[in-house]
Amino acid sequence: MSFNNISVIGLGYIGLPTAAMFASRKKQVIGVDVNQYAVDTINKGEIHIVEPELDIIVHAAVTEGYLKATTTPEEADAFLIAVPTPFKNKAEDDGQIPEPDLTYIQKASEAIAPVLKKGNLVILESTSPVGATEKMAEWLAEARPDLSFPQHIGEDSDIRIAHCPERVLPGHVVRELVENDRVIGGMTNKCSEAAIELYRIFVEGECVKTNSRTAEMAKLTENSCRDVQIAFANELSIICDKLDIDVWELISLANRHPRINILQPGPGVGGHCIAVDPWFIVSKTPEEAKIIHTARQVNDAKPHWVLEKVKIAIADLMQSMPEKTAKDIRISCFGIAFKADIDDLRESPSFEIAKAIAKMHSAPVRIVEPNITELSKDRLENGVLCELHEAIQDTDIAVLLVDHREFKEIKELPSHVKVIDTKGIWS
Repeated sequence: MSFNNISVIGLGYIGLPTAAMFASRKKQVIGVDVNQYAVDTINKGEIHIVEPELDIIVHAAVTEGYLKATTTPEEADAFLIAVPTPFKNKAEDDGQIPEPDLTYIQKASEAIAPVLKKGNLVILESTSPVGATEKMAEWLAEARPDLSFPQHIGEDSDIRIAHCPERVLPGHVVRELVENDRVIGGMTNKCSEAAIELYRIFVEGECVKTNSRTAEMAKLTENSCRDVQIAFANELSIICDKLDIDVWELISLANRHPRINILQPGPGVGGHCIAVDPWFIVSKTPEEAKIIHTARQVNDAKPHWVLEKVKIAIADLMQSMPEKTAKDIRISCFGIAFKADIDDLRESPSFEIAKAIAKMHSAPVRIVEPNITELSKDRLENGVLCELHEAIQDTDIAVLLVDHREFKEIKELPSHVKVIDTKGIWS
């Protein structure tokens, strides 16, 4: 097949880098997004997210005429859908398991359907529950009865359909898009082969062929495995706190065993992968996914444990300084992104902790986040963005939530500051 024109639907943390990589290989790329600001920013050769090296690639691609952004899909040889897959119900507060919401995938499918033509390839990159690719194919077929699809006639379909989950680490997306192996799951063998041909335009890693359901499950399995491992570390940190043991030292000692590799604990688990993907498995197989379900519960409970530590610190300070009220106690939260050195707040436990502290505390809470320049009040009421050194010098309780490199450079805090360190860099 010939892929000279490629369309990427969704220009976020995965879609934009993917579009940029195709454009960097001199392919004509049309990026589509409902966010007009993102579209306008990209068409100026700039980016609306934080990702190292991406700004240079996007600028070059736009300047040279290989990348443009729009809000309306246009004809192309291949379409890659990289839109969010959130939940219909956010958490288990109502006793129900979170249910995946495929609305964005459905809307993206309906948006590209009018411009599909025979010979096109459609790839779902969005991390999805098992069966989502088949569902996308059904939506496309309903919208375009004049075209044939793999679920109806197999190998001889007019449209090729495949699933290829992204497997990249924020902060390293540009490199990993090129170097990492890709799992390619077509609805038929010809679908897989077409998708492999497309990704080989820029992917240097191996393109491994499977079917769409296995490809969907592969991504969910990778992140569920990580979630279980993190849950062990988070649970261990709570146990060690109760037993008055330094969990960071303990893990360091345990990891000296040649077959042990315990991860580092934190304030929870965030991002649109590890904090989300396990629920896709649990929602499909609730009776069977017992360990995966428990790990999710452990990691989702960790922010509440951190909040209790903050409440205890406030009470201790008020007891030691009876002349002070709660309003006199200054609290600073260091980091609200879901991981170090990025600006991504999606599913961030640190952000949720900071919001909860700001909501419960009677005085404004300082927020230090080096990777963002503004934060609307409706997103964080009673929270004020603050510079790092100002917050350190003017606080009573320092809540370290993210191990940004700027925070690692701080060697010493004022002696009066009570530190709640969820990452073990100021302990």
